[in-house]
Amino acid sequence: MTTTLIDRPPAQPAGHEAGSGCHAGADEMHRAAQAAGKSEILERYAADYPKGPHDQPQSMCPAFGSLRVGLRMRRTATILSGSACCVYGLTFTSHFYGAKRSVGYVPFNSESLVTGKLFEDIRDAVHEMADPDLYDAIVVTNLCVPTASGVPLQILPKAINGVRIVGIDVPGFGVPTHAEAKDVLAGAMLRYARQEAESGPVAAPRTGRSDRPTVTLVGEMFPADPVGIGAMLEPMGLAAGPVVPTREWRELYAALDGAVIAGIHPFYTASFREFEAAGRAVVGSGPVGCEGTAAWLDAIGEACNVPRRRIDDAKNAVLPAIRDALAARPIKGRVTVSGYEGSELLVARLLMESGAEVPYVGTACPATRVSGVDRDWLEARGVHVQFRASLEQDLAAMAAFEPDLAVGTTPLVQKAKAQGTPSLYFTNLISARPLFGPAGAGSLAQVVNAAIEGKGRFDRMRGFFEGVGEGDTAGVWAQQPMERPGFREQNRRRMEAAAKARKSEEMM
Repeated sequence: MTTTLIDRPPAQPAGHEAGSGCHAGADEMHRAAQAAGKSEILERYAADYPKGPHDQPQSMCPAFGSLRVGLRMRRTATILSGSACCVYGLTFTSHFYGAKRSVGYVPFNSESLVTGKLFEDIRDAVHEMADPDLYDAIVVTNLCVPTASGVPLQILPKAINGVRIVGIDVPGFGVPTHAEAKDVLAGAMLRYARQEAESGPVAAPRTGRSDRPTVTLVGEMFPADPVGIGAMLEPMGLAAGPVVPTREWRELYAALDGAVIAGIHPFYTASFREFEAAGRAVVGSGPVGCEGTAAWLDAIGEACNVPRRRIDDAKNAVLPAIRDALAARPIKGRVTVSGYEGSELLVARLLMESGAEVPYVGTACPATRVSGVDRDWLEARGVHVQFRASLEQDLAAMAAFEPDLAVGTTPLVQKAKAQGTPSLYFTNLISARPLFGPAGAGSLAQVVNAAIEGKGRFDRMRGFFEGVGEGDTAGVWAQQPMERPGFREQNRRRMEAAAKARKSEEMM
């Protein structure tokens, strides 16, 4: 069996449209997966990633999260098994977000799916790709249809020619969001690495082992943040360890060897389970703002049995700089926050310590025991925290609180801009900035204040385009379009007003 490398849209499997494909619906596919022997996996996912109160948040295909984790790792190959349209969409998205390697694809048709030939093809593909000169690991991912059909990735060889084989199921009907799918793969890799470490010696990190106890950081974050966190830990005699998801297999061993685990993003339930199985404690929240940083350093220091004097030294070294950064760039205005990255509560805390009013925080991720620290802090200050938030809930919050700035997902930002409310896309404009320490205290204020101050431009644009895309200009007519009386004169006045406004801006 030759593995296909996705460079263009693959052909749809023969007979796919006649079978029980992904169009069958989540409930039907869930029942099929249970009947096909996937009950244990689905029960684990239901416990780790509870949905409710509604079915699940609106999000991109969850498998993008696990695909992203694998594609960012050195010496790691990725193979997808799923409907051709799904594989193409995931591959397109991964390359859009900067993936620089091919994605393997094992195609199937109704016959190979039903007879078990698909599993044999996957097994042949991993044997073909398992070159130890090229790879440390191969990740094989079942998407919805192979999971519903019971393709048993768990009986693939654990290793071939020294190359580790990691098989996971990431069905859209079992894993709610792409954020949690990152945990599916990270947890599976940590489990594999933990068992290796328990069996004998393992490879040291590429940069060597730290001469100080390390703090493993869990959650994807801005590249400069781990460096800043390391500087904050130094007075306590600690160092920042690897960031999970890791960028290389051997970093998994170093992550498991951390003195304590910092659950910066609190939804990595499977990963936390592996760390706790290795005897490591998990500390929630992160060093955001003055209060957040002080509390986090206390918790980390106590978990590592650091003397109180050294904890105080660490706090005294960083808190004045954070306080100065917050005072230098205060945020004045009401901000609603929503997103699906898992850091929404941390962002809300930082905004509030910067002076902003934050009445609502919505996150697509679930409430977990690790998120309790941030939830309690926010709710004690009157913030409504909505876990598993739907788009409708985020929109309702924006309508109810009438914020000066709405931070959220693409559809929320679109709605906000249409009604003239300044808005920022959480993933590209908030997650792409440092959040922790003095650098984080100043970075959010810059972009948030600039957005709030742009309200006047939104009002002018809304006035200029008012009515466009609505009514007679919506593009759908029940009868022959006719020019409204006075339309030409209204349009002339609108153009003159816009030109006058531009001239006023230039004179200012």
